[in-house]
Amino acid sequence: MSANSAPATNSSLGKSREEIMAEREAKKLAKQMKKGKNMGVNSEAAPTTTPVVGSSVVNVVSQKQDTITNPPSKVIDTHTSAVVEKNREQIKAEREAKKKAKQALKVAKTSGVTEITVKLEDTKITENLSTNTIQEEKKKSALNKSERRAIQEAQRAAKAQALAQKSVTPKVKSTAASAKQATKLSTDTPLMAAVNTFSSSPTKSISPVTKSNRINDCKVRLFNHLEKARQEANLFLNNSQIHPSIARLGEQYAQRTIVGSNARCIGFLNALKMVIRDFETPPKKEFARSLETTITNSVEHLQKCRPLAVSVSNAYKHIKHVLTQLPTDQPETDLKENLCRFIDTYIENQIGKAAEAISYSVQEKISNGDVILTFGCSSLITYIFEEAQRRRVDFRVIVVDSRPFCEGQELLRRLTVKGIPCSYVLINAVSFVMPESTKVLLGAHALLANGYVMARTGTAQVALVAHSFNVPVLVCCETHKFSERSQTDAIVYNELGNPDDLIRSAQCSLANWQTKGKMSPLNLMYDITPPELVTAVVTEVSILPCTSVPVILRIKPTEIGY
Repeated sequence: MSANSAPATNSSLGKSREEIMAEREAKKLAKQMKKGKNMGVNSEAAPTTTPVVGSSVVNVVSQKQDTITNPPSKVIDTHTSAVVEKNREQIKAEREAKKKAKQALKVAKTSGVTEITVKLEDTKITENLSTNTIQEEKKKSALNKSERRAIQEAQRAAKAQALAQKSVTPKVKSTAASAKQATKLSTDTPLMAAVNTFSSSPTKSISPVTKSNRINDCKVRLFNHLEKARQEANLFLNNSQIHPSIARLGEQYAQRTIVGSNARCIGFLNALKMVIRDFETPPKKEFARSLETTITNSVEHLQKCRPLAVSVSNAYKHIKHVLTQLPTDQPETDLKENLCRFIDTYIENQIGKAAEAISYSVQEKISNGDVILTFGCSSLITYIFEEAQRRRVDFRVIVVDSRPFCEGQELLRRLTVKGIPCSYVLINAVSFVMPESTKVLLGAHALLANGYVMARTGTAQVALVAHSFNVPVLVCCETHKFSERSQTDAIVYNELGNPDDLIRSAQCSLANWQTKGKMSPLNLMYDITPPELVTAVVTEVSILPCTSVPVILRIKPTEIGY
């Protein structure tokens, strides 16, 4: 029994090896067929044309179907037993079979000849049908994309013509007709439909570039975060939510009719008084809250016209604090009178009396024979010079000015009317006149919490030259201009002016700068002067160093209410 059973076991092992080899070849051929499909070539390797040494693979397809039905556990067992009893001849046969299969695959790819067995014909036909359906779906999607692109192009053309409708009306009609033909929209107004669909689509449009758009687009990247005064016409149209006095003030801000921190603050408070007097409380509403909403809308409108000055922001905070303290049991007329009286008191104390106190402190520093240098035009500096003239002090003023606004010419005009001897130079000549100066008086737009002085562009240069010549620099600034913001450069926060203000005439080299490639003129309104260049700051409190700003900020809330 043992002798007869031994060959039976060997034959069973041999059969298992043949099955394993057939399975492997079938798997390889199936993988190669899949790769051929992915490459876009309809070719299958024929298993009947691959001779195998030692073991034939004629019945590859039948063995493949048998292996699919076989459980994976048996395959693993036979595989482990076959690996143990492999010899060199079988390994060589396997390698030759692999080579033959690769060669057959290459021939099938080049010639496109496909040889398949009868048992796999049905499956291949179904696979070909599936690939054909996939290709048809791709064609449909491609057609949809092309149609979408055509629709988008038509919408872009319609959008561009809609924007230029005011200037070129006949072209808009022709564009609407072309958009109707391209998009095949069955609507009564094809142009408006195309514009509406385009506005909801995420694609970008190519609109005609106007001058205002060029100014907005041609910003220096380092200063893209800064705000600039906008001069759109729709800001100054009639708006039911904006009082006429606020609309007029916003236009004056944008056109630079009102400049200077004190002038802008006084204009804001006077316009606010008119808003309060004309305000009517809506039914079933509280006076203070309704008025606060109206004032907030007015301030937002002014912010759009031109970024608010620090003095205006502080006055606005002051008014909001007062509104929260109004009693609710008084009639509306009395509340309005109290608010208007409070605004008058604020102007008198924070601007008028503060200027008198600062002038009184500076008069002690001005003596006969002084040559005082100043930069630009400041209402406070003008008041100080006029007070010194009334005291009959013999002094002379050097007015330093700079482009593009040349505000020093206004100061020169005011001083010459009063009979004060003056000299006028531009900022590029400041180093030539600084040696004869005895002191420098400068105005300020704001005084920051870290002691830095924010003033019109050029102030830092004048202070630097004065520091190099050992000339004392006094900055005159009221406490209502003190800010809690801290910055050490003019990049973090500033205001951008119109680049066209830098162009003096049509013969200037900057004329038509929009057409000169990537040229972007930069017109900064303010600069930052470090406290090391400032000798002292003259306020209505006293003459203080720049580092004492936080002390004043702590005192102010208890003193005036903000």
